[in-house]
Amino acid sequence: MGAHSLSEHDRRIVAGWAADCAERVLPLFEAEVPDEGRPRDAIARARAFSRGELGAAEEIRRRFIAGRAAHAADSAAAVAAARAAAQASGVAHMGAHALGAAAYAARAAGLAAPERPDALDDEIRWQLEHLTPEAKSALLQLPAVGEDSGGPLGPGLLASGELGAIIRRLQEGLVR
Repeated sequence: MGAHSLSEHDRRIVAGWAADCAERVLPLFEAEVPDEGRPRDAIARARAFSRGELGAAEEIRRRFIAGRAAHAADSAAAVAAARAAAQASGVAHMGAHALGAAAYAARAAGLAAPERPDALDDEIRWQLEHLTPEAKSALLQLPAVGEDSGGPLGPGLLASGELGAIIRRLQEGLVR
């Protein structure tokens, strides 16, 4: 097991939280693309994985499905909501995707409410307040964003720009 991975038990614990984060912003996607069910299905699969009803190997093969649905949306908020769902389904593969799901969800919430400058902050606060002690403990095992050479939190999309800043804030909130 690498430094950036969580045990299957811990991935199951954080998958439920990732699904909760993604589901909060799913209506932003569904309002634009009501007939596109892949993000909702990805969230349902993340929940089923968290309950032990789906195996990791099966979910690893299916993890990119919801992300492709993001191309069906026009607004940045809807795209971010679909990506949050995709990240939640990716938790079966790597626990760090839980932070990706939360970051995309917070980004979606912020983009959807430009008149409310605190919308993103409110979403991050909600996410941190809804972590179980077990999920918090699991997420604390992950390396700080941008400090690992591999994995989802290494150099790349989740570690840079607004998403990286959101994940940094989430990780700082874990230790408070």
